[in-house]
Amino acid sequence: MTTETLRPLSEILESRRSCRAFLPESLSDQELQDLLAPSLRAPSNCNTQPWYLHVASGDALERLRRRLPDDFANGRMTLDFPYDGKYSDVFKERQYASAQALYGAMGIEREDKEARQAAFMRNFTFFDAPHVGFFFLPEGFSEREACDLGMFAQSVMLLLEAAGLASCPQTALAFLSDSVREELAIPSDQRLMFGLSFGYADPDAPANRCVTDRADASQLISLHR
Repeated sequence: MTTETLRPLSEILESRRSCRAFLPESLSDQELQDLLAPSLRAPSNCNTQPWYLHVASGDALERLRRRLPDDFANGRMTLDFPYDGKYSDVFKERQYASAQALYGAMGIEREDKEARQAAFMRNFTFFDAPHVGFFFLPEGFSEREACDLGMFAQSVMLLLEAAGLASCPQTALAFLSDSVREELAIPSDQRLMFGLSFGYADPDAPANRCVTDRADASQLISLHR
């Protein structure tokens, strides 16, 4: 793990990307604990801290890497939370533009469905990352606590970025909640929201050249007096 001069938070936010190709270099358990522990300072409603983070590395990660693609391809899917939102209007436009930017960086044509599917399936091998985290909510919690979990996850991603590591949040991994619980012996009263692959980015990977746009601040941030 590299030690860098402290950077302004604004710079860390600007440099964070969803990484889709990682180097094999991994962190020790002690390094992971030291790196991730400050994320527990994330805010939550009434300080309830309604989250669990399970990080798989080494043999546990390789078991998941072998199992998840097969489970997904063969329809052995389970979701702890409904995935029924529909993108339309400007949200659909942003989704389309982001997909075009990513596949364009990878040299995949829009009509090449086989290549696009192969790129999507790399979600389930964690883009070769040496670590993957799974973010869970305790049973009985819903949208309010999901916001708390999101703030915790963002804290994790910014700590990784500040330490010179990259990450990729993946809702695709939530489609295999039972598989993840079984492999990692996670209690059934913890419900999977999403996963996060992380490690050192592969600087030579075409996918990592993708930089997606963001809306202008004036479109999404309104100031009132």
